[in-house]
Amino acid sequence: MIRPLALGAALLLATAGGPSQTPASIQFEEIAGSAGLRFTLQNHPTPEKHIIETMAGGVAVFDYDGDGRPDVFFTNGASALSLSKQLPADSNRLFRNDGNLHFTDVTAKAGLAGAGYSMGAAVADFDNDGHADLFVAGVYRNILYRNRGDGTFEDVTARAGIRSDQWAVAAGWFDFDNDGRLDLFVVNYMKWTPGFTLYCGDYSRNLRLYCHPDVFEGLSNTLYRNRGDGTFEDVSARTGIDKHIGRGMSVAFNDYDGDGFLDVIVTNDKLPNFLFHNIQGKRFEEVGLAAGAALLDNGQPISNMGVDFRDYDNDGRPDISIVALANETFPLFHNEGDGTFRDVTYTSGLARASARHSGYCPAFADFNNDGYKDLFVSGGHVNDLIAETEPSRYKEPNMVFLNTSEGRFRDVSNTAGRAFSTTARAHRGCAVADFDGDGRMDVVVTALSEPTELWRNTTPARAGWVDVLLRGTKSNRDGIGSQVRIGRQVQLQTSAIGYASSSLGPVHFGGVGRDSEIEVRWPSGKLQRLPISKLNSVQVVTEP
Repeated sequence: MIRPLALGAALLLATAGGPSQTPASIQFEEIAGSAGLRFTLQNHPTPEKHIIETMAGGVAVFDYDGDGRPDVFFTNGASALSLSKQLPADSNRLFRNDGNLHFTDVTAKAGLAGAGYSMGAAVADFDNDGHADLFVAGVYRNILYRNRGDGTFEDVTARAGIRSDQWAVAAGWFDFDNDGRLDLFVVNYMKWTPGFTLYCGDYSRNLRLYCHPDVFEGLSNTLYRNRGDGTFEDVSARTGIDKHIGRGMSVAFNDYDGDGFLDVIVTNDKLPNFLFHNIQGKRFEEVGLAAGAALLDNGQPISNMGVDFRDYDNDGRPDISIVALANETFPLFHNEGDGTFRDVTYTSGLARASARHSGYCPAFADFNNDGYKDLFVSGGHVNDLIAETEPSRYKEPNMVFLNTSEGRFRDVSNTAGRAFSTTARAHRGCAVADFDGDGRMDVVVTALSEPTELWRNTTPARAGWVDVLLRGTKSNRDGIGSQVRIGRQVQLQTSAIGYASSSLGPVHFGGVGRDSEIEVRWPSGKLQRLPISKLNSVQVVTEP
């Protein structure tokens, strides 16, 4: 059963996150160029259609220099045959947020140009020194960077014991055993090498396509336990993670059954998803099918891409959002509170709204500050020649679905701004943050072979907001795994989001009243309550 967060009398009377009669419209404007966030994702497409070419595009948002402003890191591709960054344009990129919506490329100084064909990014302070570190997942090349705290990073992959023997697409940080140290979950996709030459498509029409995932053997995922001395131990076998073979795409964490230990959802391409139930921080039991989170009600596996694992209806229980390709819908699984999930893709309105669309990266965030999390999805298909074989599009605009607060979502993409509804690209990774500190959540998105996009949120302000910045003492420094509640809203502090991407920053709450109270349940088990000191601001909460 779900263990509810304890509530005081004042909290029960709070109105934060209550129903909104007329949700504010959501508006975005694209400002990447004017903001200096100039980056083009190099995926190096070839006539041979190497499948890695269409899977790139992770992005991470985190405050790498501790100035209180979210910075942006992009992974980048390389030659599909050599898996080597041979051109300056192939380097991974770090952009410092200078304030006033302006960014500066600091890649060279930071030492983050990288190596190999990079895919995903995951950020967190793994050594608890107060500086956010960075893991880069790639095709036979994983890199762990330690943030020195002086604006530079050092590659500690070998010393930390991190392997690079598989194709890793994504990763995420979480403290699976609640020992105060962040552990690393690496999502592995499938067995592929540059020597793979199978022709997929229609040879008679000279129509070569990216091969279907079923052509390839799957892989198990990898779990590294943080020893606390700068090194990691592979505990995939000991915890039961490596018993399950899939085609992993992305990962997200939350405590779906309220037992105080973070569970893991892994999306699998054209296979049932994995839901790893954390058994007291000692081992994991895969319960996806039994819990109802592995497949849609029709029982057919789909092209599960990115995932987000958050409470969208303010009932205190985390739900699961997944995106897929055209004619597959964007699945939504509602947490029933008894250890199971219910497929509400149709009843939520998402099935009809998404059926003809393809997406990669879902992200729950309250974009209009009404107290309910809306859903952003980066748009784009896998197959660049999909229009030759079916009535679908390769390049699509991004999408945003308004949470009506009644358990339903409404597609408001066409009214979110002309540029938003018409910028069609092969979008991939996405990350969410308040880049200008105005209390409205913005989105950064990557696209294959085209410029990145920075969507500034210009939604009219209608309600109060608070960003809760956690500082752990007994728990990990970032407070990752903490459950934060204001009124009916519950948020997990996590940096895992969407597809191969990561967002680390304050926990955002919209629709907040002046008499609201913040409640934090830390991973250490401590329960903390405190009043909101000031609306429309960032409030730092330190673990007692």
